[in-house]
Amino acid sequence: MKNICFLLSAFLGFVFISGCSDASKKLDEISAIPSIKFISMNPTTAVKNTDKVVITFEFTDGDGDLGDNTSDVKNLFCTDSRNGVTYEFRLPQYAPDNSKIIIHGQQAFDLPPQGFVDDAQTTETATYSIYVKDRAGNVSNTVQTSELRINQ
Repeated sequence: MKNICFLLSAFLGFVFISGCSDASKKLDEISAIPSIKFISMNPTTAVKNTDKVVITFEFTDGDGDLGDNTSDVKNLFCTDSRNGVTYEFRLPQYAPDNSKIIIHGQQAFDLPPQGFVDDAQTTETATYSIYVKDRAGNVSNTVQTSELRINQ
């Protein structure tokens, strides 16, 4: 019976140590450079110069320095594929200064109502490229939105 208890304890100890090692490995693999993933854009069809468009994305930052509390800082960039115009926004600060924690979540932002680049059209489509920049100046990957159809 003692041998069975010893073997069971040894096995559970091994599983625990392996699990801890895997968890710390995953934490070490999260980069200080922010990473984003496109989630959604609503609506997918908008009326020209009328409907605002809400874009939602997911973010992860390994050292917690994404976002800023200074109102004039711009750290979210969204570029229109039709004309290269870049909209600039401010993400709020998600973690206190110098906290060095992993942050992960979703963020939505509103594009202003979209017009036409070519007014001879009655409908246009656009996609948007999005990236963020953290307080250290690290720039995330760039993600592409789904297609937005803009109607007259």
